[in-house]
Amino acid sequence: MESVNKPVGIWIRVSTEDQAKGESPEHHEKRARMYAESKEWDVREVYHLEAVSGKSVMDHPETKRMLRDIRDGHITGLIFSKLARLARNTKELLEFAEIFSNEKADLISLQESIDTSTPAGRLFYTMIAAMAQWEREEISSRVAASVSIRAKLGKSTGGQASFGFKWEGKEFVIDQKEAPVRKLIYELFLKYKRKKTVAKELTKMGYVTRNGSEFSSTTVTRLLRDSSAKGERRANYTKSLGEGKNWEIKPESDWVITQCPAIITEDLWNECNRVLDAQEKKRSKPGPRSVYLLSGFIQCSGCGKKMYVFHASPVFYCKTCKHKILVEDIDELYHNQLKSFLLTDKDISEFLQDSDSRIKEKEDLLSLTINEATKLRKKGQDLVNMRLNDEMSRDSFQEHFKPIEERLVQIDEMLPELQAEVDFLKIQHLSSDTVMREAKDLYIKWPTLPFEEKRSIVEVITKSITVGEEDISFELRYLPSNSRNTGKSEHDHKGSYSQST
Repeated sequence: MESVNKPVGIWIRVSTEDQAKGESPEHHEKRARMYAESKEWDVREVYHLEAVSGKSVMDHPETKRMLRDIRDGHITGLIFSKLARLARNTKELLEFAEIFSNEKADLISLQESIDTSTPAGRLFYTMIAAMAQWEREEISSRVAASVSIRAKLGKSTGGQASFGFKWEGKEFVIDQKEAPVRKLIYELFLKYKRKKTVAKELTKMGYVTRNGSEFSSTTVTRLLRDSSAKGERRANYTKSLGEGKNWEIKPESDWVITQCPAIITEDLWNECNRVLDAQEKKRSKPGPRSVYLLSGFIQCSGCGKKMYVFHASPVFYCKTCKHKILVEDIDELYHNQLKSFLLTDKDISEFLQDSDSRIKEKEDLLSLTINEATKLRKKGQDLVNMRLNDEMSRDSFQEHFKPIEERLVQIDEMLPELQAEVDFLKIQHLSSDTVMREAKDLYIKWPTLPFEEKRSIVEVITKSITVGEEDISFELRYLPSNSRNTGKSEHDHKGSYSQST
């Protein structure tokens, strides 16, 4: 749910050609400010890229300033007139969307009616993420195919050779300086049976990794597990989970094993790995604790503090006031509350028809105003030509031209506001449609929905749940309002139950 006083920035990139057509930076800025005002957002910054090509903007100083403000939390959203104004380069558009999504910031494109602070707008991130993922998987699949072939041919598949080895041209050979240290790692582990102890002993002896760092227990584990030490070099056995993330092991059927020079005996490698297996099995942890559906939304009516499940017993509890309720009971009551939250087909149809009507009225007015401005400019140009050709006197020209000039000034003031009203209504309409149509069958579908989907819905529609000694009150966010003058984007839907229910 969007927040009032949300800090946002405005992105202005208007080409020289656009400015020649009358699309001034001031016009775009005013339109964006009017939209921000309708949402009660706080405009913190304006980023100016006038007359800058959209082919590549990522390295522009204003872009870097904007991204720095996003990462620092100085702004949490960016408003621009249309996606092509943000970036014409698809790669950069995907990059922008990924950065904003990761930083939990919003993109607001007025022309395309995209506002990712709304439910409908969040679909934009989903589509963009899918496109980016598809692009990454295409590249990854091509790389993976070549890696497998190179591995089977015994060639380098990229990256450095494992510690203790090196590449000499196309040959994978033992590094005479590192190999003794690699062998020592196995011998120390067999002696101490502790990876941290091995790392400490190596540090005491003055040994460091290839990049000059101290050995860590993680590095020791990786080297102990690497079978190249016993003469079996594995390739194509891991895959990245994404930039900045860990790697995971591929199925053994994908591995490519080739012979290489050995640093230690197979028996030593097997014994060390047998100890590792036993330790990991003993240390295996139970699965993650279950997360309760309404965690974080339930508060005590007495002290106002959040109520949580503190022990194995599934009960939401307030330590101060001693108020409590079973998780099973509050979940059932929440499900029942959805009955009165939902709308009939008639409700939805009437609401959307009313919304369509409001949008059409504003669009008709905007169209009439633009047409009036076009006619006035043509009439004004005709008067100028007549004056230049001495077909009218100076006084007559002033008498006829001044009213046109004054009216055009009024229209130039009106247009950004009218456009902002249309932008607001369209985005609100899309968001309302998404919420209502998804909510219509919510009560029926609720028991079969996955936990993660239920939780995301709870986060969107739940304002608060208050539990007292005898009463339970629900406050859900209801339908978005069509009025941009109320300063609100939701109605509150309230319901109460007795604890004896």
